Amino acid sequence: MSPQPVEARQNEKSDSAVLLKAAHRLTADLMQPNPVLYWVDLIASSGLGYGALAAAVAPTLPVPLRIAAGIIAVLALYRAILFIHELTHVRLSTLPGFWTGWNILVGIPLLTPSFFYEGVHTLHHAKTHYGTVRDPEYLPLGHNRPVELILFTFAALFFPLLLILRSLILVPLAAVIPPLRRLMVERLSALVINPEFRRPPLTPTLARRWLVLETVTCLYAWGVAALVLSGAISWTSVAIVLAIAAGIALTNQFRTLLAHHWENEGEEMDAVEQLLDTVNVPPPAMLPMLWAPVGLRYHGLHHFLPGLPYHNLGEAHRRMVTALPADNAYQQTSSTGAVEVLARLLAHQARAKELRRERKA
Repeated sequence: MSPQPVEARQNEKSDSAVLLKAAHRLTADLMQPNPVLYWVDLIASSGLGYGALAAAVAPTLPVPLRIAAGIIAVLALYRAILFIHELTHVRLSTLPGFWTGWNILVGIPLLTPSFFYEGVHTLHHAKTHYGTVRDPEYLPLGHNRPVELILFTFAALFFPLLLILRSLILVPLAAVIPPLRRLMVERLSALVINPEFRRPPLTPTLARRWLVLETVTCLYAWGVAALVLSGAISWTSVAIVLAIAAGIALTNQFRTLLAHHWENEGEEMDAVEQLLDTVNVPPPAMLPMLWAPVGLRYHGLHHFLPGLPYHNLGEAHRRMVTALPADNAYQQTSSTGAVEVLARLLAHQARAKELRRERKA
């Protein structure tokens, strides 16, 4: 991106302010989360997921039923895990006990306690961080090669093994080796995709939460390992659980690939530029309900109004589309589905490749 004239930048800032004002006006009554919906959704998703996981490892069930149960477990537990995203945006005082409940039901059993997102994900939304090297969740994938997208996506299959290694081995070692502990905080305790990102120092509140969650998760992991080594849990069951965990990680990486257009090369972006680089996949598309649950099919709207609870994003989107002019920037965020988003990403990669060739010529 080349430097813009001062007047153009001022006009863009004005456009951003106008759109933000309109968005807040249209959605002012939708900002309050509904605790009942959060709890029912979390309990139902985690309950269905663990029930399906139990069926998937049951040796007495026919193989087709176990495969079907495994797929249900992937989708249900994936939905349950994604409430970690809500924990970083919704004021916890409006959802009493939800932070504790989520960590007990999902974060600790799946070795992804909430500090993996807390204090990190909000940096992705910061105006001065988004799309830059300081953004933990952004890479210029629109300027890479298609083969790198494949590697980016399928690298997620190894994520469950890394979580196990972290909880079983690295956490105990970090407790007695200060340099490793610093490395764990900076590089190995956050759900990020930017390899250059270094986590900032922990706040006192987060440090206390971290200590409790890290300790309990480590003890849980060693408890499960003891059951496996004693024969109480079979290695076949372990393999099935790992396959389900890999399916969850792969689904999330696929969603991540479709969450943005990834066209920025490191420049700071205003609110509208960030909006246009982010994707909504609203109805009538149906599959995003599975691969982008808990409101993440409205990822563009979420970036514009990150305080909106997930259950109100659909209504907020309908209001925005109805009220705003057809040529408004918000209208440009919607895609028909994964194919359209991937096609744009591949087309941008092709243009970027041509530009590189022209510069070399």
